[in-house]
Amino acid sequence: MNLPICDAEYLRHRQWMSRAMELAQAAGEAGEVPVGAAIVNPEGEAIAEAQNRRERDKDPTAHAEILALRAAGNALQNWHLNGCTLYVTLEPCPMCAAAIAQSRISLLVYGADDPKTGAVRTVMNIPDSPCSFHRLSVLGGIMESPCRAQLQSWFAQRRHRPVDERS
Repeated sequence: MNLPICDAEYLRHRQWMSRAMELAQAAGEAGEVPVGAAIVNPEGEAIAEAQNRRERDKDPTAHAEILALRAAGNALQNWHLNGCTLYVTLEPCPMCAAAIAQSRISLLVYGADDPKTGAVRTVMNIPDSPCSFHRLSVLGGIMESPCRAQLQSWFAQRRHRPVDERS
């Protein structure tokens, strides 16, 4: 679904995507794939933030989006996240896309497409699939170039480290 964006709305999306990128940077510095997520309530206030923690938590589900959804549910004391917006630096994978649909997030805003596992628009389209009972709005490509560059830089640095220094 294409959304019309006024200047103020675009600036707000850039503000929150910048915050998600800060979270992604912290994840990368901790040895995680640099993905960050922030959830904003209908009043425009942050209610949850997260970064990838799979390596640190030894948890295959500890993606930034999943952790942010959990934190938002705790903050609201409700798993229904109607009216909320999720900002994430990378297009969600199938697990995260399904969880986002289940949470009833109203708007998903993501930075870079994921040509390998993107399950929102690139490889699959879980939000618009018949298996998804909740239809959420999606806005991709906000700060796409810096989000992609952040990921590419992190992976390039990992490839150039000696094998014994990799985690």
